[in-house]
Amino acid sequence: MRIVLGVSAGIAAYKAALLLRLLTEAGHDVRVVPTRASLQFVGRATWEALSGKPVTTEVWDDVPAVEHVALGREAELVVVAPATADLLARAAGGHSDDLLTATLLTARCPVLLAPAMHTEMWEHPATRANVATLRSRGVHVLDPDSGRLTGADTGPGRLPEPAAIAAAALALVGEHLPGDAPAPPGDLAGAHVVVSAGGTREALDPVRYLGNRSTGRQGWALARAAASRGAAVTLVAANVDLPDPDGVEVRRVESTAELRDAVRDAAAHADVVVMAAAVADFRPAAAAEHKLKKQDGAGLTLELVQNPDVLAELARERLRPGQVVVGFAAETGDADGDVLAHGRAKAVRKGADLLAVNAVGGGRGFGTADNAVTLLDARGDEVGAASGSKEQVADAVWDAVVTLRARRDPARGATG
Repeated sequence: MRIVLGVSAGIAAYKAALLLRLLTEAGHDVRVVPTRASLQFVGRATWEALSGKPVTTEVWDDVPAVEHVALGREAELVVVAPATADLLARAAGGHSDDLLTATLLTARCPVLLAPAMHTEMWEHPATRANVATLRSRGVHVLDPDSGRLTGADTGPGRLPEPAAIAAAALALVGEHLPGDAPAPPGDLAGAHVVVSAGGTREALDPVRYLGNRSTGRQGWALARAAASRGAAVTLVAANVDLPDPDGVEVRRVESTAELRDAVRDAAAHADVVVMAAAVADFRPAAAAEHKLKKQDGAGLTLELVQNPDVLAELARERLRPGQVVVGFAAETGDADGDVLAHGRAKAVRKGADLLAVNAVGGGRGFGTADNAVTLLDARGDEVGAASGSKEQVADAVWDAVVTLRARRDPARGATG
């Protein structure tokens, strides 16, 4: 198979050499197309030695062969690793000022981009918009791994390991690495899951709102993990400032009422619903039509009314037979009990199959890279616990869901 391996200018370019080795040893004909700046990280001689082919970065090299058109036309697969923020921006904008971007414009085969950059760059609105644009055009953009970055930084933005990139790329054309069996169906294969994420906002006036500190990162991790395990995923996102996960249907909402409608609509066809969103318990009785003005020396009294308890409704109604409902409970201890005591009471009150209780405040929970949860059943009994990155917590939650589903249907456990 003819593969174009693009390399853009990130420190993770050294991993692309390992990716090239995997692809060539699998018997594929790989042409490396680096960007000019990427040669500051890995030189031309390295690419030529490993690929056995000449390497160029410019559309002006070998003009008679019209390589800036021919490479894309003839490729059966294009992989770019690492794909920097700059490369994503230029690809989304349709630039063709070097051989790699010109190749991306002419390619009509599957294209996979593996981003790598600092967390702030990955989460920047411009990068999110570029990723969304590329995905809307059918380009496969992997989510970066979370972990150690350049220097002491950690977070999402790390290039996935070469074997994972190779496996994802080859899967697009129905192939796999030698010695690897085709990827078996995940333990959520065939399931439709709904995940809510973020924090709802309740309008006070056209400018202000009541909200919370949720970033949606735990819900995002849950959605990505479910998709990687074979599920069809609908993600209901309340005010989340993160790029849409690859291969996940995202419905964006703002208020509790909007979230409730979106979740219930999706849950009517779902096998599992995970309510990871921080849903506002109260909303103003009436939102002001105009911005509330400050009066000298005067306070402001707000009348609040309770919002519907979306989790309790879902647990009570079970919009689809056999549906598994999972909730999250962000708690703080007080004079009436610690975090787990409040969580146990909430588990009994809500009636969900599983409730993931986590402590928040004081640098824990919201806005952090890590999380720690205790899993309770509908009786409030502890059935599991997990701590670590939000990705690790997400996998622990899905492990518990898979176990529960297998217990209810032993045939599923035997095949999944």
